Amino acid sequence: MDVFQDTEMESDNDDGEWGMIDRMRLWRHDALMQHLYETAAFWGDKILSWTNDANDAFWLAQTYFMTHQYARAERLLTRPFPAMTPKVQSAPLNGLEHRLVDDLKMGSLTADTKGKGKEGHPDTSIMPQLPMGDAGMMQIPEELQDSVSRLVDMSVACRYLAAQCQVRQGNWTDATEMLGEANPFRHSARSGPAVPNVDGGIKVEASMCHLRGILMLKLNRGDQAKLCFMEALTLDVKCYDAFDQLVSGEMMTPDEEWEFIQGLAYREQTQDDADFVQLIYTSQLRKYKHAEEHALTRRRLVEEFGLSDNPDVLFSFADALYAQFRWADCYTITTRILGLVSIHDPTMPLHIACMYHLNHLHSKLFILAHELVEREPENPISWYAVGVWYLASGKWPQARQYFSKTSLMDPRFGPAWIAFAHTFAMEGEHDHAVTAYSTCARMFTGSHLPLLFVGMEQIMLSNHLLADEALNAAYAACDGDPLLINELGVMAFTHGDYQRAADLFKRSLELAQVTQSSQMSWTTTYLNLGTCYRKLKNYEMAKTNYQHVLEIEPQHPQGLGYLAMVYHLLGEIDKAIIKYHEALSIDPINGHLIELLNLALESDLCCGSLEKVYPGGEEAFRAMMVSLKTKVLDASKKPNVDKPGADVAMSVG
Repeated sequence: MDVFQDTEMESDNDDGEWGMIDRMRLWRHDALMQHLYETAAFWGDKILSWTNDANDAFWLAQTYFMTHQYARAERLLTRPFPAMTPKVQSAPLNGLEHRLVDDLKMGSLTADTKGKGKEGHPDTSIMPQLPMGDAGMMQIPEELQDSVSRLVDMSVACRYLAAQCQVRQGNWTDATEMLGEANPFRHSARSGPAVPNVDGGIKVEASMCHLRGILMLKLNRGDQAKLCFMEALTLDVKCYDAFDQLVSGEMMTPDEEWEFIQGLAYREQTQDDADFVQLIYTSQLRKYKHAEEHALTRRRLVEEFGLSDNPDVLFSFADALYAQFRWADCYTITTRILGLVSIHDPTMPLHIACMYHLNHLHSKLFILAHELVEREPENPISWYAVGVWYLASGKWPQARQYFSKTSLMDPRFGPAWIAFAHTFAMEGEHDHAVTAYSTCARMFTGSHLPLLFVGMEQIMLSNHLLADEALNAAYAACDGDPLLINELGVMAFTHGDYQRAADLFKRSLELAQVTQSSQMSWTTTYLNLGTCYRKLKNYEMAKTNYQHVLEIEPQHPQGLGYLAMVYHLLGEIDKAIIKYHEALSIDPINGHLIELLNLALESDLCCGSLEKVYPGGEEAFRAMMVSLKTKVLDASKKPNVDKPGADVAMSVG
């Protein structure tokens, strides 16, 4: 229908006169299109009273569903109706067969696109009034039982709509019974990924599999939910809701995602649009691996399909930059996306995270959180933004409160669960943090991040066996995260495998070379790498890495102290003393540095150039030390050690 110039009306006027029911069907459908739901329900109710037709009942149930009258819609779909087929059929809906009673052929109700096809008035005068209510079908007279049925038993589309109503009402068990535990059409001749849809639309079978997956999530059966979503997308690659649940819900590892999405039957189901559907899905996958393929995908979407300014394609660019820790570039693109659309659910967590990482944007984060709460108070992302602002301000309890609220509003919102656990970790509550991260790992089985953070917290608690287990599990899910590689290096260092630790730290830094504004985040990794080389007695490489730390952060106390130790070990005592003093100027109460400085001063005194320190040079100094030692030993053999100077002698000794 052309909404700017409706020429369809003119052509339809030549087909003959419209009856009252035909005109009211037009009113009903146009009211739906113009969101006048009360109008559509009012006229649809009168039409159903006259016709008692299953198609009219279906459209009235759709109207009730759109106005959130789920119980009313469910009652209509489950009450008795004459089991008759309309005399005049229109084009099939959703690619399903015309008949209402053929479930094996995925039967569906039919209706003209605009709802104004003229149908013969069904002759229902011989049908007596049927009993209604929950027990309506049980009260049907025996002579009418063969000619009466419920809409959910006559049409798969009605069964799907009834299950939707039950889901909205929270009746998970009833909805599961309505849909079935498994796909009943799985082994039929007209089911399968290689069977294209008749009219090119979305298969109702795939939609039912998606809804079955939602139910499995509600019932905490995550593994079955994952299989249901995979089946839905396999049956119909156009079912984006199933794709979104799999990817945004992080139900699959990056490798599983890639293999599954690349192996879908695009050609069989959408022959003309197969390339585009595959590309646009590929662009939404996580960017830890297949960097070249992702770059080529984005280029083709821009150059071949002209989607350079599409929010989803721009999100793919932003996600790739975020995976590389390039906060500033990512923020530039997310800002563009939010300029095109005020709210873009996949983009908002990236946008907020970039504002958290870039300190100069914290004030903008405060303003954004206020605007979101005022504009979208029912959106969990709004309260997530508030929590992140409190997190950036170091107010852990307040941040935790808002992350908890976000999780209650949307239990499948992963960033809120991770951030909730972060508040415990930052507050030093490592046991609580492990519990929160573990809960997140159970919910988002395809994400390596909760396992990574569990491993980091176990390191803090010195539970090295548990830390190894968690980090190795995270590495099995994703081997391209530089932070994860760094933590594996920490564990290798802890176990005394310094060469492997050095190799892991080097690899972590290589993966992190593309970082943009977070070089200071990797000073610890350079410090760890230098320490590995120091343990391996490769002092020159250790010195190089410690110097790199000081290039990034000149006042780094550990970097200064460790560099001083390397100078000390290399025999460059004067440089060591200078660096010890610089480190103590920043951290003046560090007892280890004070001891090392004293040791360096003694070394300089004993082994340095003594011509300037002791008259007569090094030989005279050593002779003096021998005589002093002899005097101390003689004094210690005498019974009276309390004479003046005894303490001094013992100290010198």
